[in-house]
Amino acid sequence: MDQAQPGADVFFLLMGAILVFAMHGGFAFLEVGTVRHKNQVNALVKIMVDFAISTTVYFTVGYTIAYGISFLQGAEAISGAAKGFEGQGLSLVKFFFLCTFAAAVPAIVSGGIAERASFVPQCAATALLVGVFYPLMEGVVWNKNFGLQTSFFVPVLGAEFKDFAGSIVVHAFGGWAALAAILQLGPRIGRYDGSRPGPTPPSSLPWLAMGSWMLCVGWFGFNVMSAQSLKAVSGLVAANSLLAMSGGILAALVAGRNDPGFVHNGALAGLVAVCAGSDVMHPLGSFVVGAVAGVLFVQMFQLSTERWKVDDVLGVWALHGMCGVWGGIACGIFGLKALGGMGGVTFAAQLVGSVGGAAFGLLSGFVVYKIVDMAFGFRLDANSERRGADISIHHIGANPEEELRMGSR
Repeated sequence: MDQAQPGADVFFLLMGAILVFAMHGGFAFLEVGTVRHKNQVNALVKIMVDFAISTTVYFTVGYTIAYGISFLQGAEAISGAAKGFEGQGLSLVKFFFLCTFAAAVPAIVSGGIAERASFVPQCAATALLVGVFYPLMEGVVWNKNFGLQTSFFVPVLGAEFKDFAGSIVVHAFGGWAALAAILQLGPRIGRYDGSRPGPTPPSSLPWLAMGSWMLCVGWFGFNVMSAQSLKAVSGLVAANSLLAMSGGILAALVAGRNDPGFVHNGALAGLVAVCAGSDVMHPLGSFVVGAVAGVLFVQMFQLSTERWKVDDVLGVWALHGMCGVWGGIACGIFGLKALGGMGGVTFAAQLVGSVGGAAFGLLSGFVVYKIVDMAFGFRLDANSERRGADISIHHIGANPEEELRMGSR
């Protein structure tokens, strides 16, 4: 059994990596269904290219920053022969798994900046975020880099900051970095100047729903396989994820007055929030966490986009930024034994870690998107934005044959 364990862990974590990799298709289709038809191709291309860039920079630079392990050695060494590498390529599969998390950051940002961001600057920003800034955050929380967990959180706040599957490390970081990018770009042409009667309607509710379902299914790899070994896996994580998702759906259904966009994003809000404490909360506590996240998403999306006039196309700040922070804090509430949890957490540690992680994401976003704007110019010119990113950037629309037949090209 001991000899079989590394191989079993390789297979287990590989299945998790594949599930989370599939979530990126969910990000793509969620954006495709939400943006206008003239920007659908751009949504698909962005997510795929961002994943390739993320994989490249995370393999060569980012993973080393986060975990101090470099893959710039021979194949035999990195497959387990060298010190620091686990046998049968387990370290490589861990990289694959964590790479899919890292690549979720630009996928989150993509939905917020849709329809008016230039392509090359966005690619450059992805390289900076995933290659440098995200690994710094990841390393502090998950690898105890810089000693913050042991020298500050434990002695001062009573416990390590806990983020089992990334409510803060992935979602809050990505959501608050996205807010910085959105503010840097400004709103789409006509969004708030009265030339349109109201918010832009989704181009395709079936595609939006497809994206949500793909994300929901993949999320069980995201959360459950965060144990990173068969020995550590827990069915509690699966149950908590399921209940939080259900709470998010039902709460968004009521708060959003049966709006299908809110319902499908409510599922994601619940799953974002449960990530941090999914291994320590009771399922009923997770349901409450998910339900609060569902309402929080609906209210903050409406408030930010309508009253504050923050043109966040997919509501990624509300969904990932705000619900991520709530999830980190909620772990310090519903993870307590007094509320049916497993214990080992404190409210103070979760509050400080959650707010600090969000602040670092916002700061990282401001730095990265200011750099790319100064270097390349972040926004499409007005004429290209009006034509749509599909034709302006990729020189083809979502339905090329139909467009040629109708003479629109």
